Amino acid sequence: MPLSVLLPLVVCGIIGIAVILHLLGLSRPARLEGSARASAVWLREFPDAPPTRVILSHDGQAALIETEAGSGVVWAMGADTTARYLGGARIRRTAKGLRIDLPDFTAPHIRLRLDPDEAAQWPSHMKDSA
Repeated sequence: MPLSVLLPLVVCGIIGIAVILHLLGLSRPARLEGSARASAVWLREFPDAPPTRVILSHDGQAALIETEAGSGVVWAMGADTTARYLGGARIRRTAKGLRIDLPDFTAPHIRLRLDPDEAAQWPSHMKDSA
């Protein structure tokens, strides 16, 4: 098949798949709808560390998790979620929330969108239990 036919066919196929996924609702950002959901996401990553406290963000995009082993964060990454411990993290406030720098090459930086009250309170919870 000539390249002049193959290239548009591949491009249209990729665009078509993206449109179908979006129309089916599979591109919707993940939400942590309640502490039970945030706990389940945490336990999926760290089954040996049950949460003792869960603090959800106002928009359901992140949760601060406290365990006996230390504090961690659960956050939405597109249509999926993930979690990390905060040991050794550097936390900085930004105009839109917090930036967390982790000593973890799989998630070196986390940007959490938080309202101003949450951005002021979360760092103290993170340091108290780390």
